[in-house]
Amino acid sequence: MNKLLTTTAVCAAMFAGSVQAQENWNLQSTYPGSLTQLGTLGIRIADQITRITDGDINVDFQEPGAIVPALEVFDAVGTGAVEAGWSTPGYWAGRVPALQLLAAVPFGPQAGEYLAWVKFGGGKELFDELYEPHNIKGIHCAIIAPEAAGWFRNPINEPGDLQGLTMRFFGLGAKVMEKMGVSTQLLAGGDIFPALELGTIDATEFSMPAIDLSLGFYQVASEYYFPGWHQQSTLFDLMINLDLWESLDESTQFKIETVCDANIAYGLAEGEALQFDALAELEANGVNINTLSPSILEALEAAWLEVAAEESAADADFARTYESYTTFRENYSRWGELGYLE
Repeated sequence: MNKLLTTTAVCAAMFAGSVQAQENWNLQSTYPGSLTQLGTLGIRIADQITRITDGDINVDFQEPGAIVPALEVFDAVGTGAVEAGWSTPGYWAGRVPALQLLAAVPFGPQAGEYLAWVKFGGGKELFDELYEPHNIKGIHCAIIAPEAAGWFRNPINEPGDLQGLTMRFFGLGAKVMEKMGVSTQLLAGGDIFPALELGTIDATEFSMPAIDLSLGFYQVASEYYFPGWHQQSTLFDLMINLDLWESLDESTQFKIETVCDANIAYGLAEGEALQFDALAELEANGVNINTLSPSILEALEAAWLEVAAEESAADADFARTYESYTTFRENYSRWGELGYLE
């Protein structure tokens, strides 16, 4: 009898423990779920975490504005209004300027080099330190192929052609463009097309061809420029409320980190595979595919070096993050020159 009671008690305790372990998380996205890669990779993360935890954590992907607006996700995760967020660290420049360096850097590295710094060159440790005061655990969870330099209504042949334009622009690249005489605005993805159509902005950058195609920019601007000097690689992250993250056991944390590592590889491969068909479709719709002139690229790079110096002088965290980043790139450069074809 005692043995039966003991067995029953153990089973009951195990059942209670399994019930208590089940959680429902809202993953508030800054990107619509229908948006190629930017949204679909977030949906994939929600599904993968649910599956890898056998449903102990059920993650619901939330469209922008479903719980909080797209550009309020940072605060919502930190306060616990939502359990998690899907975004890019560069959106939070107003809160933590240094996070921009862990999202996309003008004239920065391709994906392999960027990930090498983040994973093994000190970037991850800085990333953790920058988010921690805001009660957020950030995990890099995707990286995408190079972006385009932007969409314009008229050809851009020389640096002076940028003067006076109003343009949607993201991150550190926006500060560079301001030095070129451009007035910049940061708009969420879903707000860009109507702003461009109505003339609220004259030009825009957003992402790579496959993503820009899905947003229909070609319907209101026909001049499409490359290379994406401002975002040769772009990192995205899964943000989790830090208190919630620390309440998870090590096994669950490991599973979530494994999902993110897998999503990085998946997203990079997918992004590289999508672009050539997208370019062909854009050209079929009358888009002119252009390359920025050497004079424009030289002016942009000079402006970027000014921005980097100014940001480093203004913010100590930016300065030490930028130093880590540039030191790694300097050390990497010999390998890059020897190991890869130009």
